[in-house]
Amino acid sequence: MHQSSIQVQIGLDDQKIPQNIKWSASDSTATEAQEARAMMLTFWDPTDKTALRIDLWTKDMMVDEMADFFYQNLMGMSDAYLRATQDEALSNEFKEFAKTFYTKFRASQLSENNK
Repeated sequence: MHQSSIQVQIGLDDQKIPQNIKWSASDSTATEAQEARAMMLTFWDPTDKTALRIDLWTKDMMVDEMADFFYQNLMGMSDAYLRATQDEALSNEFKEFAKTFYTKFRASQLSENNK
């Protein structure tokens, strides 16, 4: 059986706040670790039937980048749910939520900028 690995390295400051995030994958074509400003990693525990999550972001992650990151993750989760369940109606509802979230974020940013 072929095995693949993903490595994540987190650089922390003195207060253990992420300063940088780097990742690499054994099956990637990239020769060096890739930098990121945020990550979400989730595992499903079948025994406890719970999601185990690690959500990290660096001090450099801007609020607008975080909104983009969440929007893209929500859309990706919708696509993954559709592939796993073939439930197009629920997947589309999830996408509509993601679009509403992003529209509300942009409106709040415009409101803040006009103050």
